[in-house]
Amino acid sequence: QVQLVESGGGLVQTGGSLRLSCAASTSIFNFNQMGWYRQAPGKQRELVAVIRKIGSSIYADSVQGRFTISRDNFKNAVSLQMNSLNPEDTAMYYCNVDYRGTPVWGQGTQVTVSS
Repeated sequence: QVQLVESGGGLVQTGGSLRLSCAASTSIFNFNQMGWYRQAPGKQRELVAVIRKIGSSIYADSVQGRFTISRDNFKNAVSLQMNSLNPEDTAMYYCNVDYRGTPVWGQGTQVTVSS
C-alpha cells in the first residue's frame, strides 16, 4: 500500500501564492494519474487538478490559469503551485492516487486565504 503525505498549506492573503507538495512512500513512476482534490467546509470534495504519467494535466475551471500541477518521478512527489489565491480557494487539500484499483488519499493540508 502506498502512503501519501501532503505539506505546504497555510494562511495567505488574497492574491498570494502557496506551493503544496505530496510525497509518496513508493515510486510513482508507473502511476498513470495523480491528483489534487479539495474540500471546503459543508461542501463535497472536488477535483482541483490531475496529472498523467505522460505529463498531460487537467484542471478545474475555477483554478485554470492560476494553479499548476507537476510531478517529479525521481523524488516520488507531486506538487501544486497555487497563484492568485482568493478566499474561494480556502479548503483542505488532498493528494490522491489510484493504487491497484483502490483510491489512496493523504491526510490533507489546510489552505486558508484571507480577504
